Amino acid sequence: MNFSSKLLEQAVAEFGRLPGIGQKTALRLVLHLLKQPDTEVSRFTEALDRLKREIRHCTTCYNISDAATCEICGSPKRDKGLICVVEDTRDVMAIENTNQYHGVYHVLGGLISPMDGVGPSDLQIDSLIRRVEEGGVQEIILALSATMEGDTTIFYLYKKLKGFGVQISTIARGIAFGGELEYVDEVTLGRSIATRVPYERNIA
Repeated sequence: MNFSSKLLEQAVAEFGRLPGIGQKTALRLVLHLLKQPDTEVSRFTEALDRLKREIRHCTTCYNISDAATCEICGSPKRDKGLICVVEDTRDVMAIENTNQYHGVYHVLGGLISPMDGVGPSDLQIDSLIRRVEEGGVQEIILALSATMEGDTTIFYLYKKLKGFGVQISTIARGIAFGGELEYVDEVTLGRSIATRVPYERNIA
């Protein structure tokens, strides 16, 4: 693609670095911004700047948050004895959209994947163990994607947690193998949470 401006080319290149954004889409976005009033562009860039500077991770569940404790962990209406373990924030949002889960979460920040150089120490697994050690947890739902990496992580977590006397369950597999939670429709995902099964059944 030939550009009439180096500034335009640079802006398109930066937008093109975003996931799922090709060069044509990046060009369309940049040209759209150029047509907007300065106040609109400033608001857009300020939102991104504040996001990068001020965003935090909840010190309890490691979900993205505006404060040290996220709204979910801080809510008195949530069942603190029920922890849903997920890969990342997108999965929290997907499950919250079902309106069928009222416990709290623990965000691992990824999945165990030796091929990608991601091991247990790269994830928020030790912090999950500490939450269980502190007491008060009755059940842990391992709500990870139905992929090889997801199953590997579930099995590892089960081995680490089974000695604590808490119920360990997984979401029902109405989700096809290879499916990621963020792309599952809300009805299927909500049903999978509601009809979760003890993990022992999967390895018996």
